[in-house]
Amino acid sequence: MNRLTNGDWIVFAIYFVVVASYGLWVYWRKRSAEAGSKDYFLAEGSLTWWAIGASLIASNISAEQFIGMSGSGFKMGLAIATYEWMAAATLIIVAIFFIPVYLKNKIFTMPQFLNQRYNGTVAMIMAIFWLLLYVVVNLTSILYLGALAVSAISDVSLTACIWGMAVFAVIITLGGMKVIGYTDVIQVFFLILGGLVTTYIAVNLVAEHYGQTGVLNGLNIMKDQAGDHFHMIFKKDNANYLDLPGLSVLIGGMWIVNLNYWGCNQYITQRALGADLKTARGGILFAAFLKLLMPVIVVLPGIAAFILYKQDVFSFHDKMMVAGEVNPDRSYPILLNLLPSGLKGLSFAALTAAVVASLAGKANSIATIFTLDVYKKANPKMSDKKMVVVGKITVCVAMLIAILICRHLGIDKKGGFQYIQEYTGFVSPGIFAMFILGFFWKKTTSTAALFATIGGFILSVGFKVLPTYVNLAGLEPYGFAVRNAAGVYEMPFIDRMGFVFLICVIGMYIISMIENADGKKVNGLEVDPSMFKTSKGFAIGTLLISGILVALYSMFW
Repeated sequence: MNRLTNGDWIVFAIYFVVVASYGLWVYWRKRSAEAGSKDYFLAEGSLTWWAIGASLIASNISAEQFIGMSGSGFKMGLAIATYEWMAAATLIIVAIFFIPVYLKNKIFTMPQFLNQRYNGTVAMIMAIFWLLLYVVVNLTSILYLGALAVSAISDVSLTACIWGMAVFAVIITLGGMKVIGYTDVIQVFFLILGGLVTTYIAVNLVAEHYGQTGVLNGLNIMKDQAGDHFHMIFKKDNANYLDLPGLSVLIGGMWIVNLNYWGCNQYITQRALGADLKTARGGILFAAFLKLLMPVIVVLPGIAAFILYKQDVFSFHDKMMVAGEVNPDRSYPILLNLLPSGLKGLSFAALTAAVVASLAGKANSIATIFTLDVYKKANPKMSDKKMVVVGKITVCVAMLIAILICRHLGIDKKGGFQYIQEYTGFVSPGIFAMFILGFFWKKTTSTAALFATIGGFILSVGFKVLPTYVNLAGLEPYGFAVRNAAGVYEMPFIDRMGFVFLICVIGMYIISMIENADGKKVNGLEVDPSMFKTSKGFAIGTLLISGILVALYSMFW
């Protein structure tokens, strides 16, 4: 039954009161008369390492993970966990090489980096692009997918869920990055606790169906009954190869996906940009450890649901059907509806916490970019107080736009996780090429950066459609293309990102060398090798995470 009992609502109310009360306490305790724009947008000097790490995870994990990644776990198994486990490795790289560059050069927003490194034209183009991407793709998908899931579990109307979560997120966001950062600690507590409870119940249901009890027995049964769901690397004949093309998840385009997301994304890096280097690195390392845990929470329930579906436990088969077809994204909400009273409320609170935290983080990033990189450029003498007001107005306007358009984008038809990956995958290779060369090669020019931004998008679209046209011409497409479910040739988007990135880097190198030969002046960043030295504690943590990742991939190859 898709209803929350009184016990569930009590648990959910406790979550709401705890988060709201703690947010208010943080706001009033850390408020000061001198607090200005940097305090509001970056919580400068206010966040501890554990708050930064928790905020990174709370902002990253949302409905597309709980619903979309669990659905992918149902469909393809543990292989989808590569997004989470590769992120752990990526976070270490970002902490060592990216964050020191940002902090040393006093960079607080991604457009500011582009302006400082290249020029105002590149910065403004990308600021407007990021605003459109964050509002139209990210904010709307988080809101709509979250509302769909919450509505399916609680039987509250979709409209009420959209407005309720949006308002809750706005209230948190208006307190600034301090409130977001510290309330995210509570959000992550509910997220992990509720997620682990759901995983425990789901795995135990599998064990009980086969006459046993306990999580370990349940996991062993899952491996026996769905052995094909416990492989990390797909072969080319696998039906899911287009989504996760073999070794590319280890040595190919998956690095572009993660490095761009974790290292060149205002939404993520903003959490660390207001701290000193040691604190920022500590927070990012903490987030990397939490990332190792995420597949247990968001992938294993999907695999358990697959086995329950095959056995038609609790009429699972019928509940998974939508318009005569199996919809994997229904697996997690169905599992939550099987939980007993109280525990269902806890898991419901975990899902809501993930959605609200992501909405608040995204809205704050939108406000930061618009205020500091667009509005302030037109009003350079604007006071700190007015900047904060503009930021708060931006939060409200962005959320209202998301509320109005989120139903009309076909997000639920595409699948949230795939929706976000597909649209960001067209631009991330060029953006990452522009950032990585801008960091570490002083000769990179602004013209080369524009080539990567615009040319990267054009190349991505070209590689997307090229296999189809080659096949229509009666030719066999090149080796990297495979047939999709409709029988049409397509290049896996992860491979496509890798190729586009390499072409962008080569193009940027050629353009920059030509312009350097003509004596073009280039704006470099302050970078020296000593910036990349780490503490002994950080090095030990890095080795530990690396060892765990090697063990995981060796076990589930």
